[in-house]
Amino acid sequence: MTYKYATLLKWISVCTDFFLLNLALYFAFVISSPIISFWDFTSETYRLSFLLLNLLWFYCGSIFKLYENVIVRDAVTTIKLITAALGVYLVVPFVLTVTFTRLSFSTDFFIYSFVLFSVLILFSRLLFFSLRKSKRKFWIRYKKIVIVGDGKLGHDFYNYIENNPQLGYTVAGVFGDGMTVAGKTENGRVNVLGSIENCLSYAIENGISEILCTLPDRELDKVKGLIREADKHMIRFRLVPDIKGAFEVNTMLELYGNLPILTHRKEPLENKANEVIKRAFDFGFSLFVVVFVLSWLVPVIGFIIKLDSKGPVFFKQLRSGKDNKPFYCYKFRSMTVNSAADNLQATKGDARITRVGTFLRKTSLDELPQFFNVLLGDMSVVGPRPHMLKHTQDYSLLIGNFMVRHFLTPGITGWAQVSGHRGETKETTAMSKRVEADLWYLENWTLFLDLKIIFLTIWNSLKGDEKAF
Repeated sequence: MTYKYATLLKWISVCTDFFLLNLALYFAFVISSPIISFWDFTSETYRLSFLLLNLLWFYCGSIFKLYENVIVRDAVTTIKLITAALGVYLVVPFVLTVTFTRLSFSTDFFIYSFVLFSVLILFSRLLFFSLRKSKRKFWIRYKKIVIVGDGKLGHDFYNYIENNPQLGYTVAGVFGDGMTVAGKTENGRVNVLGSIENCLSYAIENGISEILCTLPDRELDKVKGLIREADKHMIRFRLVPDIKGAFEVNTMLELYGNLPILTHRKEPLENKANEVIKRAFDFGFSLFVVVFVLSWLVPVIGFIIKLDSKGPVFFKQLRSGKDNKPFYCYKFRSMTVNSAADNLQATKGDARITRVGTFLRKTSLDELPQFFNVLLGDMSVVGPRPHMLKHTQDYSLLIGNFMVRHFLTPGITGWAQVSGHRGETKETTAMSKRVEADLWYLENWTLFLDLKIIFLTIWNSLKGDEKAF
C-alpha cells in the first residue's frame, strides 16, 4: 500500500512535537523564573538545558517509534506509546540528578514544562486523529485488489481488509476453486468472483493493481503460475502465508539475508534499548525507595521483628532468577525459624507466621528488602515473581511453558499479582493462570505498563488483598 503523504506527515509530526516541546519549555521558564530577564534565558546554561531536553525527547521518540506509520497506527496504540515516551522523559532527568550530577534547571521548571508538554502533545494527537478520520481518503492512495484462495485464511484476510480501510486496499472479491460460481459465500460477507483460472483475466480487464494469494503450500504450482502471469501483465503479487495453525497472534517475522525467520512470540525486552530503559527505571526507583524509605523503615521494622520472635531480621532464600540462575532473595522475616521454609509454601492460617509477620505479609511490607536485590541487578521492580527452586523444578514438569517466564528478570511485583493470581497455589490451574499472566507481560511490556502495575500494587496494599497471607 502507498501513502501519498506519509513522509510529509511524519516530518510535520516531528516538527510539531518539537515546537510544542520548546514552547512548553519557554512558558515553564517564564512561570518558574518570572524575575529573570530574557537575556538570562538565552544564556549558555539555559541553552544547554533546552538542548539536553530536546535530545532526550528525540531519544524517547526514537525508542518508541512515535513517528512511524502515523497514518496507519491506531489511536489507542499511539496514545500508549506517547505515554510511555513521556514516562521515560520524566524518569531520565530524575535518574541523572540522583546518580550522576545536578542538572542546571530547577525542579519547578522541569515539572511545569513536563505537564504543559504532556497536555499539548496529547491534545495535538487527538486533533490529528480527528483530521485523519475525515481526510483518510485524501491521504491514502487506495489500491484495488483481489484475493486468491477462498479458504478460511482468504475469508479472514478479506474481512480484515474490509474492516481496516486505513490499510489502503479496496477488495474487489475472492477467487477460489472451492466455489466456481460467482456470488456470495454462505455467510454473505465474502464476494467470490469465480475460479482461480479466471483471476488474471479479471485483473487485467478491471484494472486490478495487486493480487494477494492465500493458497496453501500444496498449491505451490498454481502459485508459481500466477506469479509468472502477474509479472507479464505488471500486476504486483503478494503471498499471505498461513501460520496461524502453528503460531499464536504475536508472531514476529525477521529476515536473515533472504531467509524469513518466524518467532512465535514478541519479547520487547529483547530490544537492548528497552532493556536499558527498564534497568535505568529500576535503578532510579529502587535507589529512591532505599534512600528515602528503607533508610528509616528497616530499623523500625527490624526492632519490632526482634521484639516479636527470636531469629534474624531478614530472611534470605535461593530462588530462580533470569535464565533460571539462582540468587538469594531477601525479605523481612515473617515466620518463626523453621526447616521447611525452602520446601513448604505459606498457607492461610499457617502456624509458622508470627504476629508481626501476619501484618507484614498482609501489607506486602515483607517484600521491601527486595529493592536491594533490584539495585544488585538480581531482580526488577516489575516482573514474574521468583519461586523457590523446588517449586520451579516441580511446576516445570507439570506446566509446559512454565520455564518461559525465566526469560525475564524476576520482579517484586508483577502483572500476575495485580491480576488476582498471587498467594498460595493449591492447584496446578492456579499456577497456570499465573504463568499465563507472566507470559502476557513478557510479550506486552512497556514502561507505561510497569508504572500501571506499580500503582495497582500500592493500591492493593492500601485497600488490602484477601490472597495476601
